[in-house]
Formats: sequence, C-alpha cells, structure tokens
Amino acid sequence: MNPNPFLGILYHWTGGLSAASCYLPFRGIKRWSWEVYWIVQGIFSWIVVPILFAAALVPHIVAILRSVNSSITFYAWFWGAMWGIGGLLFGLGVRYLGIALGYTIALGFSTAFGTLVPPLFAGQMHEIIRDRPGQVILLGIALCLAAIVVSGLAGHSKERELNGAEAIDAISPGGRSEFRFGRGILIAAFAGIMSACFAYGLTAARPLSEATRLNLISQGRSDLWQSLPALVIVLWGGFTTNVLWCAMLIIRNKSAAQLIGTVSPSPTRLTPGRLTLNYAFAAAAGMLWYLQFFFYSMGQTKMGKYDFSSWTLHMAGTILFATLWGVLLHEWRGTSRRTRRTGAAGFALLLTSTLVVGYGNYLKSH
Repeated sequence: MNPNPFLGILYHWTGGLSAASCYLPFRGIKRWSWEVYWIVQGIFSWIVVPILFAAALVPHIVAILRSVNSSITFYAWFWGAMWGIGGLLFGLGVRYLGIALGYTIALGFSTAFGTLVPPLFAGQMHEIIRDRPGQVILLGIALCLAAIVVSGLAGHSKERELNGAEAIDAISPGGRSEFRFGRGILIAAFAGIMSACFAYGLTAARPLSEATRLNLISQGRSDLWQSLPALVIVLWGGFTTNVLWCAMLIIRNKSAAQLIGTVSPSPTRLTPGRLTLNYAFAAAAGMLWYLQFFFYSMGQTKMGKYDFSSWTLHMAGTILFATLWGVLLHEWRGTSRRTRRTGAAGFALLLTSTLVVGYGNYLKSH
C-alpha cells in the first residue's frame, strides 16, 4: 500500500462532494413524508448499494465476511448503529438552535472526536504530538475547527439578514419558534459525538479490512477496495437505528400506504409516473449518500500511517462543497458584504486546513 496523501485529499473531496449533494435529489420527491423517503433512500444507501459495490470489487466477499471474528463484526455494527443515532439527533439539534449554530456545534464535535479519539485509543497520540508531521496534522485539524466556527458565524449572519431583524433562530415544522439554547447545545454536541462513531466503526473493522487487502493482493486487485466489506457492516448498523425510528414514525403517522402511492388525507393516489420518480430520486440520494463513504474509504488508504486525519478531511470536504452549492443555488444573494466575506474566510480556512493536513501526511510518508 503506497501512501499518496494528496491523491487521498482528492478522494476525500470527491466524497465531500457526494455528501454535500446527496440531499439535492430529495427536492424532486413529491407528497412523501420524511420517514418514507428517508427509509427508501436508506435501503439503497445502507443495504443495496454497499453490497453491490463490495461484491463487484472484492472477490469472495461472503467468505471474507464469514472469516472474521464475530466480536469484530459486532463492534463495527455497534459503532455504525451509534453513528445512526447521531444522524437522527442532528436534525433535532438544528431544530432547537437553527441551521448555522446547530451545524457548527455538531460538525465541530464530530470533527474533533472523529479525528482524535481513534489515535487516543490506539495509543498513538503521544507519538503524534512529538512528531513534526503529527504536529502539522494537528495544526490542520485546529484550522478546520476554526473554519467550522467561522462558517457557522457566516451562516448565522446570513439567516438573520435574509429573514429580517426579527428572524427566529429555530423554527419547528409547524412554524413555531423552538429556540432552546441549553437543550440545543447538549443535543447538537451529543449528535456530533455520536456522528463521529462512523470513524470508530471503520477503526474497529481494521482486521476485516486487512484480511480484505491480503485477499485483493493475492487476486491481483487494487487494495483501494480494502474497506468495502467493513463499510457493509458499519452501514448495517446505521440502517438498524434508522429503520427502527422510521418504522415508529410510519406507524404513528400511518404513512406506509405512501409506498404504493396512496396519500392521505383524501386519500388520493400518485400517478405511476410520479411514484416511479419518487423512488428514482430516493435511489439517487441513496447512491450519493453511499459514495461519500466509498470515496472516504479510498482516501483513507492513501493517507499513510496517520490516516486518523481522514475524518477531518471528510468533514472539511463536505462543508466546502455544501458552501459551493449554496453559492450556486443563490442562497447568499441579498446578504451583506460583511457576511459574504466571513463566509469566504471560512471557505479559505477549510481549504487551507485540508492542504495542511495533507502536507503533514506527506511529511510522514516521506
């Protein structure tokens, strides 16, 4: 396995583009409740697509999965399930704090915990702190955290300017103000910590990834695909928590009939063409959702010994491309020059942080 940190950054940015784009297909879904389209895309992103990619790119995938100790499989699944809880709590944190502050708190905690906890558990942190390449990587992580704060401030300013001086910081689906600072901070922080569990899942599944790497090399295949079986297990965990939550909402809201095109309260039926489009858009969202981690796993294989920094690169790439989508969709139109400058500063810091992290990994690999 040959480290190539700057190629790894390109893979992580591609994953970030997928992560930032996966919500766009939801705009095309009509007259489906959140729990319905979320579970449909989840079936594609967490079950169907990971298995198809792993089966296509990794020979003897079933034998590899069966050969791994059951405790490794369990912990990979468990951390995936915890990551799923973090994703569900993320929406609640945004509801209580507003988009800008909610995103800032959740992504900041996710970046810090997802990046730094794995090397702490592995006993690497002392070496990283004393090693010059490690110090450069830690500087890049600090820049990323600073960039998240600056981007959050820009987003908060944008919300207030676009919604008027009396803008409500956090609004429930019913339109009522639900700003709860203390509760929101706790939930968003917990969501960020739990969302970082995806990185822990891949760390727990490293023996599975190593077995896959050896199998790929023996078959004359690229070791870029070594983490695909691990992704299958971790995403199963995420699917478990999400399907339980969505099933509860479907039962409570009596929305299961939407899956076959029956929409309350009339009840009316979606046309076959509209129903097909809903499934197609949900499948596209699921594919993009999975691809973020497909490219993440590829990037991680190129980062060298200090691949713990991959989670920072993933977070930074996601925010970078989410910001670019915001510009392309004219979400910043009508804001002040000061707000746009703050957003540009956050973007520049994010870009700089990824290059600094990549340079630190380059120093270590050479």
